[in-house]
Amino acid sequence: MTIDLSEIGMLKGQQYETIITTKDAGGNPNAAPIGVICRGKDNVMCRIFKGSRTLDNIISQKEFTVNISQDPLLFTWSLLDNLQDEDFSKDNSIKDIDCYFKCKVTSLKEAVKQSDPIKKKSEAIVIKADVVELIINNPVKVYNRSFGHVLESLVYMSRIDIADDNQRKYYLDSLNEAFRVIRKVGSKKDKEAMDNIKNKLNEKGFEI
Repeated sequence: MTIDLSEIGMLKGQQYETIITTKDAGGNPNAAPIGVICRGKDNVMCRIFKGSRTLDNIISQKEFTVNISQDPLLFTWSLLDNLQDEDFSKDNSIKDIDCYFKCKVTSLKEAVKQSDPIKKKSEAIVIKADVVELIINNPVKVYNRSFGHVLESLVYMSRIDIADDNQRKYYLDSLNEAFRVIRKVGSKKDKEAMDNIKNKLNEKGFEI
């Protein structure tokens, strides 16, 4: 079977929000929301901070499963470690998930960023993997969080003229963060949209 991640909306070079499921050496399942970058039609990569159970399991087992969903509760439960053993299928995907694909690790590489939005110096591992199986249970498109930032930025821009000083500062700080995220993970259209927003704000006298 030919695998092509574009069937679920994943395009080369773009990062998408997913839930990665793994198992430890004892077969205990784990789930965590993690951004995955598409490297081609059948390979992906991700960067995971040291100290996480997901990373430990991937290093140990050299495989993981990427679950695709637009259910906000699933992402929340995964982050809060609220998924139970019965929420996982035998193949370690999440039960009743819209779509998932199974990955075999091809490389693990140390990655240290001297400047990171999370902490000044971050130690992580960059994982590259081949997609060996793609299962689509329901039609779904994988989510890129930059689109949400574009929508929020439009809201902030529409209100900035009538906001008081404190609220305006909040909007400007939020807009700057949106620009940072979109520069990192946004599509060409997302970046173009933000450029238009930035130009309009500059016309109004606001520096972004």
